[in-house]
Amino acid sequence: MHWLLSCHVRHYHLRYGTSGRIWQGRFKAFPIQQDSHLLAVLRYVERNPLRAGLVPRAEVWRWSSLRYFHAIARPQFLHPGPLDRSRDWISLVNRPQTEEELNRVRQAASRESPFGNEEWRWATANRLGLLWTLRRKGRPSRVNKESVPITIQARPLE
Repeated sequence: MHWLLSCHVRHYHLRYGTSGRIWQGRFKAFPIQQDSHLLAVLRYVERNPLRAGLVPRAEVWRWSSLRYFHAIARPQFLHPGPLDRSRDWISLVNRPQTEEELNRVRQAASRESPFGNEEWRWATANRLGLLWTLRRKGRPSRVNKESVPITIQARPLE
């Protein structure tokens, strides 16, 4: 995706005589542990227009593939996706997510950190060199030197 978007940007700038970014913030990629975690991310994405108050129900959003979920004739350009969704997928998407669910998906998307259970997230981040995505932003806080006990070992006199 990076190569494709970079080529497109160069072509766009040559054609229109512009410069700068045109795809900033459009593409996010992060490892996802299991199908259940992928479904949580898909649900989050398909709920965006509903959460923003743009539509009364998520499947009404004109630019969403959700409106084709129960369609008899799905457009050929629309792939069904990597996994099956339950028959009540539309009603599940329209149900609000908890704050914890929202925060977990938002953190993974914004930091491009692994999305799954805690043990898997840390192991995957370590394996892929993404530990920085799990730590807090900024410099680590200073430890108060007065609160840290100092241990001095006495050495015998020779």
